[in-house]
Amino acid sequence: MRPKVNIPVKLGEVVTVTIEEVAYHGQAIGTYKGYPIHMDNAFEYEIVRCEITQVNRKFARAKLVEIVEASADRIDMNRPDLMETGIAPYLNLAYPAQLKLKQKQVARIFENESIQTNVAPTIGMDNPSHYRNKTVVPMAYENGHLVTGFIKRQTANTVVPLDDYFVNDPVIDRVIGQVRDVLDAHQVTLFSDETGLGEMRYIMVRRGYYSGEVMVVLVTQTAELKDEAAIAEEIAAVVPGIKSVMLNYNPRSLHLMMSGDNRLLWGADAIHDTLLGIEFVIGPNSFYQVNPQTTEVLYAMAAKKGELTEQDTVIDAYSGIGTIGLTVANQVKQVLGVEVIARAVEDAQRNVERNQIENASFVTADAPEQMQKWQAEGLEPNVIFVDPPRPGLTPELLDAVINMQPERFVYISCNPKTMARDIRYLLDRGFELSGDVQPLDQFPQTAHVETVAVLVPTK
Repeated sequence: MRPKVNIPVKLGEVVTVTIEEVAYHGQAIGTYKGYPIHMDNAFEYEIVRCEITQVNRKFARAKLVEIVEASADRIDMNRPDLMETGIAPYLNLAYPAQLKLKQKQVARIFENESIQTNVAPTIGMDNPSHYRNKTVVPMAYENGHLVTGFIKRQTANTVVPLDDYFVNDPVIDRVIGQVRDVLDAHQVTLFSDETGLGEMRYIMVRRGYYSGEVMVVLVTQTAELKDEAAIAEEIAAVVPGIKSVMLNYNPRSLHLMMSGDNRLLWGADAIHDTLLGIEFVIGPNSFYQVNPQTTEVLYAMAAKKGELTEQDTVIDAYSGIGTIGLTVANQVKQVLGVEVIARAVEDAQRNVERNQIENASFVTADAPEQMQKWQAEGLEPNVIFVDPPRPGLTPELLDAVINMQPERFVYISCNPKTMARDIRYLLDRGFELSGDVQPLDQFPQTAHVETVAVLVPTK
């Protein structure tokens, strides 16, 4: 039988707390009579009144009611719609303070893993808004017409209408509206979880930062969309820079934002953009960093931290469409990329050919297995780059790195928590950090941060 916990608050109660920290997920945390209270849109050292909305044994969730004593770094952007959706949780925090907060959060995460290191100041953007080159948005009918926006927090499918998403390339926001209006004119049906009926699920838009090329993807519950040919032609007629209109068949049972089942409706099956002078083919499912401006800074910095030389053999694990490997190929002897998703490897090979790069190759395989194979063949990489998804690296991949003993291991991460966990694993097995851990604000106004670290075998 679990011991009884004294919970000093009840649902609907309004209490006053001092914010002690903002955790990495963006939630402000204060305590009331020793009991943690979590809420949005509050910042360190503020005194706030909040209404309790959820209670459990470990903590309560609350809604901000009043700011009794504001942080000197608080600003009012007057965008309650963005706060409702959680698109930009740090919107009301001055940008220099956002950068300091992210540095502090990364440092705290590494301390929690008992890792002693210096976390450098977060590298930011000159213009930290309207930067995203890709977005996926839901729709709803209001008063007989389609609206686009984003899902309201703590609801299943309530759409808050938006025209300016604040973090998107403004052209993308305009394209969303243009596509919505075409779909509205055809009165497309929207898929409903309640009834299991309806065709459309989302609109996805990608845009090349340098090329200006636009891709529109209609994400559907059904394999076909009524009037799809006419809809595609009408979208192509109104969207400047349009190169591609695709249909992505993604039945709800897959529990994914998008599937891999794409069908061309108009134009080409991909768009193009450049990164550090390398041209990339970008399809509907390609992993391509959403902030192209900071991505160039990120990859140039990662290459510098990797201390690349013309004699180096480099492995690009989790290589995707080859963005890291191809942007460093002109600095090294050889690049070997490995990626488990065959479609991404096909794109990487297209990018190799398009850029006439002769010292890079990519294979479709599980990264740890392929690295073991390379090692058995006698390969001794000088540098290994990884940029894994949010869950981080597997023990198998980490063990493959340990066995290969590269001179430098460059870890790029969009999740400092899993990164610190993985680095702890390596520190316990004969590696050490080289230089600072470097945060970079790839996602301004949000609770996410990109981080780069380099590890080397202990001498």
